[in-house]
Amino acid sequence: MSIVFAAIAPHGLPVLPELVGEGPDLMAKTRASLVELGRAAKTADPDAFIVITPHGIRAEGQFTLSASAYMEGELSEQTAALMVRAHRPDKGNFVHMRRAVDRELAREIAKFASSHLPLAVLNFATAEGPLSTLPLDWGTIIPLFFMPDRPVVVIQTATSRPYEEHVRLGQAIRAACDALHRRAALIASCDWAHAHAEDGPYGYHEDAARLDAEVEQNIASGRLEELAALPSERIQNARPDGIWQALVLAGAVPKEERHPHVLSYERPTYFGMLCAQLV
Repeated sequence: MSIVFAAIAPHGLPVLPELVGEGPDLMAKTRASLVELGRAAKTADPDAFIVITPHGIRAEGQFTLSASAYMEGELSEQTAALMVRAHRPDKGNFVHMRRAVDRELAREIAKFASSHLPLAVLNFATAEGPLSTLPLDWGTIIPLFFMPDRPVVVIQTATSRPYEEHVRLGQAIRAACDALHRRAALIASCDWAHAHAEDGPYGYHEDAARLDAEVEQNIASGRLEELAALPSERIQNARPDGIWQALVLAGAVPKEERHPHVLSYERPTYFGMLCAQLV
């Protein structure tokens, strides 16, 4: 089995210890679950992490795959303030991350995917070397913060594309890992409904709690494909950003290989956060 670890993990900034601010107990349950996922990933000892993110480099109507030599990014208390449309003049505490990219694996995924999916393969500045560096987004930095340091491949989903294309992208990821005999860890970076609180940036809608409950049930039973059947009106009202990444994971990890275990779900602010291990 080429995918030796697979998880669904959230990406709310205050889950990082350095960015929790004055509320150390905020997101404590999720933080503990991410530490546990990190231990499981270390035990699995993958060659590389493949992170599927909703917040990476966007290309209209296309998936994107970063094939630069490196990726680098920074998150700060200032970034956290911007998330809720607040102003903070200074960075405050910050977290910096730089990772090498598994370019061979990235190109192999592109080979399997680009013939039948709209996929942009990205680089920056130079063909190789230290200047060939693309930015890391918070959807990638946050789950990787808790994981062992390994080369990465980062892929951006495309909500304008059909659900079945996300599943096929996952199948291309699996085919590439199999072809290279790569021991890969796959992380679907997912936050769920963003309409749980009136004072949040997206306001409140009763569909948020309903959607998150259905999502948790589907993940706990390993029925990831059923996320594609959630009513579009409920998705629009609840504003999740996890469905697409979870469907990529569904394509990469067949049902018979899934051993779902939901570590935690909580809604400490305006959005839902769930941690689950599938492999």
